[in-house]
Order: sequence, then structure tokens, then C-alpha cells
Amino acid sequence: MKNKPLKRFGQNYLTDRNTILKIIDLFNPQKDEHIIEIGPGRGAFTKELATYSNNITAIEIDNRVIEDLKEQFPNVKFLNMDFLKTDFTNFDTQSRFRAFGNIPFNLTSSILFKLIENRTFFSDALLLVQYDVAKRMISVPSTKEYGILSIILNYFATVSLEFKISPNVFTPRPRVDSAIINLVFNKKTDPDLDDRCFVSVVKAAFGNRRKTLKNSLNNSIFAGCNLDDIQIDFTRRAETLTIDEFVYLAKELQRRE
Repeated sequence: MKNKPLKRFGQNYLTDRNTILKIIDLFNPQKDEHIIEIGPGRGAFTKELATYSNNITAIEIDNRVIEDLKEQFPNVKFLNMDFLKTDFTNFDTQSRFRAFGNIPFNLTSSILFKLIENRTFFSDALLLVQYDVAKRMISVPSTKEYGILSIILNYFATVSLEFKISPNVFTPRPRVDSAIINLVFNKKTDPDLDDRCFVSVVKAAFGNRRKTLKNSLNNSIFAGCNLDDIQIDFTRRAETLTIDEFVYLAKELQRRE
């Protein structure tokens, strides 16, 4: 395949086979697992995954590569569509999927939120992402990286940064380091808290990151909510709250709606 990588799709192809094999080994695909590859591109990872499993669905938005991929890997099911618009209720499977992908840097957050929203369909995900984003995903309160992404991801999943990857193993060479991140969708969320409410509260709290929690909420969809009797110091900034504190806050605001 000689198609030029497209900037609008955020295409950076991993070309170093040793790195590819290291990532596949970490993923450890099994024969009976249904694997969903996000953005196979030229098929560098697909080639290795296909040696382990005959139950792979690869979702690729770039229609220039689909026919070549189908010809190369007849035992893989290819869908020429946008992963972000995929309806997983239409998939026929007896078990939860495993997600895998070298995902576009410019769509990382959107893909992560898509996986979270569909986590009942997925057991885990191994993703190649921008290193700075990976650091945000595992960050802790009162650090500059801590924010919406780290709170929401760690509420819904167990997150780990596995290892860093140099730009030198990609074509074209990105300007930043990459990393492998692992998400396991094994967290038990609060049964009394609506998922969408939790996400909305976290996003509202960081709407004005440098302002107090009270000011941020008053500039959001929660403006006018009665904050009395909520046992949180609203002069604090959102970046100082733990996930448990956000759960408590969201439950209290949910009660007041």
C-alpha cells in the first residue's frame, strides 16, 4: 500500500516490527476473542493480530485502503466506516469485545469517550496514544495534568500507562512521543449516579479551570443549583477534588435537579 498518510485522519503509521511485536505481545490476543481494531491503516498490526484470531473486525474510515486490506487479510472482517459512528448493538457476539488500535492523536478523547459509553460491549482496550495525553490519563489530583480525561476514565476503567514510544518508529514521524495505554472496563460505578450526570458535573467543574468550583458551576448548566448542605469547600479548584469527591458532588447535584 502506497497511499500517502492523510493529515485529516491523523495517520501516523508504525513501521518498526520489533515495536509492533512488543505491543502485540502485551495485548496477548487469544484465538476465541472477538477483537475490534480501530483504524488498521496499512495493516501492520492487523497482520500480526490475524495470526492469533479469526474473529477480528477492523474499522477503517479511509476508503483508499479497504480493498487492499480485504485482499491481504481474507480472514478479517473490514468495515469502511467511522468508529465514532459505529453502533455496537448491531454486532453479533457472545462475549465482550477487546479493542486495539493506533488511534489518531486528534481523535483520542472522542474515541476514549466512545469506548466508555459502550463499555458494556468491551472488556478492555489497548491503545497507542500521544504520550502527553497518556500522562493526563493517569494523573492525580493537584497536578497540572489532572482534569476531565483522568477523572472520567479512572471512574469507569482501570488505566495504566505501559510504555513510551519514540517518534522515530513512525511514518510520517510525529513531533511528539507516543505511549501504550491499557484500559480495563472492570470498575463498578455508583448505582445511584447517572453516568451522564457524573460526566456533566466533571466537565462543568473544569469549565473555568483557574476559577473556584463555585464560579465554574455557576457558569455552567448547574447555574442556580442550591449548593447548601453539600459538604465540599466550593472555594477550591476542580483540580483538587478526588474522584470520590466528584461522585459525591454529582450525586448531590443530581438530587437537586
